[in-house]
Amino acid sequence: MTEQTGQVRFNQRERETGGKGEAAAIETELLKDYRFGQQQLIEIWGQACALAITKAYPLSSLSKKQPTVLVICGPDQNGSIGLVCARHLRIFEYEPTIYHPKRSSQSLHQDFTVQCEKMDIPFLSYLPTEVQLINDAYNLVIDAMLGPEADISNIKEPYSGILGTLKQVKIPIASVDVPSGWDEEEATQDGIHPEVLISLTAPKKCAACFSGKHYLAGRFLPYDIQKKYELNLPDFPGTDTLIEL
Repeated sequence: MTEQTGQVRFNQRERETGGKGEAAAIETELLKDYRFGQQQLIEIWGQACALAITKAYPLSSLSKKQPTVLVICGPDQNGSIGLVCARHLRIFEYEPTIYHPKRSSQSLHQDFTVQCEKMDIPFLSYLPTEVQLINDAYNLVIDAMLGPEADISNIKEPYSGILGTLKQVKIPIASVDVPSGWDEEEATQDGIHPEVLISLTAPKKCAACFSGKHYLAGRFLPYDIQKKYELNLPDFPGTDTLIEL
């Protein structure tokens, strides 16, 4: 751990998950054997993402007068995590706006949406195609769009268009777990290039290609799961629930 930043220097290969099969297996084991609830996991991850944003982009560091943040949510689990992240950012006195073009019909996803609406978090009806409007309105973008479950060989509208827009924005992007357009196993040139990556549970293989500021939210994992999958997670400082790698 460095004295100035407190971040952990680590060998990525020592603590990445073994790919899509292993990440899914860990989640299944948490749900079935350890009796975690899906809502519980999403809440843990979403809050951790919000905390990572407060560390990477403290309110005092934002360049605009208003602490505006654009949260782009996809239709699957990463989108739900983005909704929870937005809600916690609102509690932390940021001003999130959500763009959620395809809302899931799952009741859990709808619950998270209602929670944001009840906190008066605005939802955009469309994403401006003029990139400068985004640059002018927001301090940063949180990418909770595609995530590890996405099939990057078949990205359809509206997400292919959103990716094209995000590649052009000049403000920072923070991605949840896997940057949109990246394969979980490796980075791809067709994906976006975030400034911050927030890995959930354990870094995915593609994180080895990431050179920006990298946070890990995985402290909730039972020790037996960490040992079984040889995750070799770092020691989290104090009572922190996330760590900068």
